[in-house]
Amino acid sequence: MSLISLKDVSVGYDDRQKVLDHVNLDILPNDFIGVIGPNGGGKTTLVKTILKALPYSGEVQYSPVIGSDGYRAIGYLPQVSDIDKSFPISVCEVVLSGLQARKRLFGRYSAADKAKALQLLDLCGIESIARRPIGELSGGQLQRTLLCRALISDPKVLILDNPTQGVDVGAKEEIYDIILKLAKEGVSVIVLSSEAQEIIRVCDRALVMYHGEIVGEVSGETMTEHEIMRLATGG
Repeated sequence: MSLISLKDVSVGYDDRQKVLDHVNLDILPNDFIGVIGPNGGGKTTLVKTILKALPYSGEVQYSPVIGSDGYRAIGYLPQVSDIDKSFPISVCEVVLSGLQARKRLFGRYSAADKAKALQLLDLCGIESIARRPIGELSGGQLQRTLLCRALISDPKVLILDNPTQGVDVGAKEEIYDIILKLAKEGVSVIVLSSEAQEIIRVCDRALVMYHGEIVGEVSGETMTEHEIMRLATGG
């Protein structure tokens, strides 16, 4: 049974070419899916459509396990470029903000909520910076903070948009170690990236997107970037 199912889904802005073009996709329990392709190929639009954050045609269906439009058991880590680091908020407060969908307006966080936030920060190796303003964080620290925010609501599906963007090689490995651990614990994971070899290495399967379409599925660490792009463009 699919946790999330997209059937013949298209997204277009004004009269331009469709950003998503008749996409069909099923996200199953225990899936670990990579989505690769060039910038502008439709990867981020796909995520926003899964989250029902954009108008679309076709069907995006959630199973009862995922929930309703009021609350959905989906964790989302956006691109770092979408985050305002000048906002005066601490690392722990960022993590707790992942519970807002469950809280009423101005609802207070409980002691249990705060303890869970610290537990996640410890899991990601950054509990020591819980009170630090996000404006002082390195790229790797910020990504791990956002990962904790995505996890605090106990999602059944975790969506990561370029989770290793702007971080060094060591931090990339640490972040993927955490993601792999979550996948093994039963969280369905979708990772978007333009770094094809990285995704093929860690994910169970990798979908190739080009001009808003899922044009193929690849696996195997030996496939080169050139071969992947040739698949994407039909060359």
